[in-house]
Amino acid sequence: MITPGTGTVPEVRHDSFTVGLDLPAPPEMVFDAFADTPLRRRWFRLPGRELSYRHDFAVPGGETATSEFPVPDAPPERLAYASRYLDITSAARIVYTYTSTVNDLLRWTSLVTVELRPEGGGTRLRWTEQAAFLTPSEEPAHDLPHLRGATRLRLNGLAAAVRAG
Repeated sequence: MITPGTGTVPEVRHDSFTVGLDLPAPPEMVFDAFADTPLRRRWFRLPGRELSYRHDFAVPGGETATSEFPVPDAPPERLAYASRYLDITSAARIVYTYTSTVNDLLRWTSLVTVELRPEGGGTRLRWTEQAAFLTPSEEPAHDLPHLRGATRLRLNGLAAAVRAG
């Protein structure tokens, strides 16, 4: 994609991160928080006002969501998320890809591996994300920290949903 106003194609930046989380529930219950759509909706949402949502937890199913996010002194941002499940191993592993679009511009795509391991009566979750930033934001150095922070917030929501049962 050519960057608007510049006529150039931005260089793709690749990055990855891993986040661990200990949850006070068995792997089957944590897995259900990904698989069961009403339970997933307790912790997975795009920021802003939701416009649409669909979830098909199966290979090669996926998830789509759109929203509008208010921006001070500017029109709202239109956010879109689309994923496709590549591997689902009950109570152990979920592998999927997703794209993130802002105002109809593909910003990044990622490969995510979620691993669930029994540990001390609960679950040790390990989330590894490999991202390709296709269109940098106005502050490219903030792109990866923003993505990692959003993932941490979602996982905090996952922990709350699992505790609530």
